Amino acid sequence: MSRAGIDWNDAFDNSGYVNGSDALPAQWAARAVLTSEGRAKLDQKYGNALSKTYDMFEPRTAPKGTVIFVHGGFWHMLDKSYWSHFASGCLDRGWRVVMLGYPLAPQVRIVQITAALVQMLTHMDDITTGPTRLVGHSAGGHLVTRMMCEGVLPQHIAERVARVVSVNGVHHLAPLLETEMNTTLCLDQAEADAESPVQLRAVDNIPVTFFVGDQERPEFLRQTRMAAELWSAQAVNVHTVYDPNTHHFNVIDSLQIPTGALTREVLR
Repeated sequence: MSRAGIDWNDAFDNSGYVNGSDALPAQWAARAVLTSEGRAKLDQKYGNALSKTYDMFEPRTAPKGTVIFVHGGFWHMLDKSYWSHFASGCLDRGWRVVMLGYPLAPQVRIVQITAALVQMLTHMDDITTGPTRLVGHSAGGHLVTRMMCEGVLPQHIAERVARVVSVNGVHHLAPLLETEMNTTLCLDQAEADAESPVQLRAVDNIPVTFFVGDQERPEFLRQTRMAAELWSAQAVNVHTVYDPNTHHFNVIDSLQIPTGALTREVLR
């Protein structure tokens, strides 16, 4: 499904098209530290690997359920410590929020990262009650939509998932074979096909939202349209949101606000 004549490095170069993006990780980290202080159970384990940890934020009242945030970074950058401030909106609405850590490439392959998320949801099924909502950004959007593909989650865990929200997600991995980052990801054609939600059947009983900034790069807009169209054709309950005046990075900012567009969509 790759197309000849396209500069795929440029197609996935989000930072190169957003002024000031190089400074964002440091800004996120500073805000996240302030949010985490005294408010979270940090570095909780869901597996034996050092990277298989999560931070859990509890609301002031009995939680209505659990929102799990899966960060981006093209499966090889960043970690859970950058994102704590994005828990604020759902926390203020009475939901427990979990910031997920997961193993990164090149230490593991993408298929193993998918398996880590299944392991984490299995762990959460053991220690929490109530509905679960998944929200993932960029590569995290890929990971949460993979949880919707047939045969991935055990039925009793899938039944607890009330909504999945992929934010500016990557749903078609074959173009990544043509990028320089694949020296880190180590994808081959078989894994790219097996890990691409657009090439897989989805379960039809979990609502999914494809949430994308309307100023996003063309490739991410293409992948959003493709995923929404193909899964709608499979009778999946699909909702698509083109968030006005947002790009790849600031599209998640409204998660910090109880009435923010993304908070409302995750809890819809």
